[in-house]
Amino acid sequence: MFSGKTEELIRLVRRAMHARRRVQVFKSALDTRCDTTVIRTHDGISFTADAVADSRSLEAALKPGVEVVGIEEIQFFDEAVVPLVDRLADAGVAVIAAGLDLDFRGEPFGFMPRLLARADYVVKLHAICKQCGGEASRTQRLVDGRPASWDDPIILVGACETYEARCRRCHVVRNVPPAHPALGLRTRAPRVRPAARSESHPRLGADADWPA
Repeated sequence: MFSGKTEELIRLVRRAMHARRRVQVFKSALDTRCDTTVIRTHDGISFTADAVADSRSLEAALKPGVEVVGIEEIQFFDEAVVPLVDRLADAGVAVIAAGLDLDFRGEPFGFMPRLLARADYVVKLHAICKQCGGEASRTQRLVDGRPASWDDPIILVGACETYEARCRRCHVVRNVPPAHPALGLRTRAPRVRPAARSESHPRLGADADWPA
């Protein structure tokens, strides 16, 4: 989250509109963070969209002659959205889908690996880690200010009060099953001192104090 994926979706859709292509944008009805008739970035940029319950409702709502379909938070849809996207692409419709590839545990999010594998073009965006300032690829879920537990529900709609961006090292999940192969998951919060320039970390531009 907070990587700019909604902003990128809006940018691409507006670009298609400037090219005079017929566009429709959809969002899942599960996403209740803003009005059902729009999608909105964390910076307040909005765009008109239709909220639909599932992939069948999305297909039924498609207008004749549509050339570009945008789908926001596609990970909230059912698995039938993958063959639907395939059928649209095969029919010559450009589909722009924005969503999370990993859930709050750092695991592949449902059908997203299948969708990514079938996509013609993939853009992976990153946020800034709220702990160390590095490049964030994980979504940290917080419950009463504490990292969520492994066995919490996968889908929980929320914004900055519930989620924040974290890098692999700072991402924390409580109660990870001991035998689980996800060795990259942190089970306790890292200690981080204020960022400082360091030649040993040219990519991050910060000298982070990682726990052993």
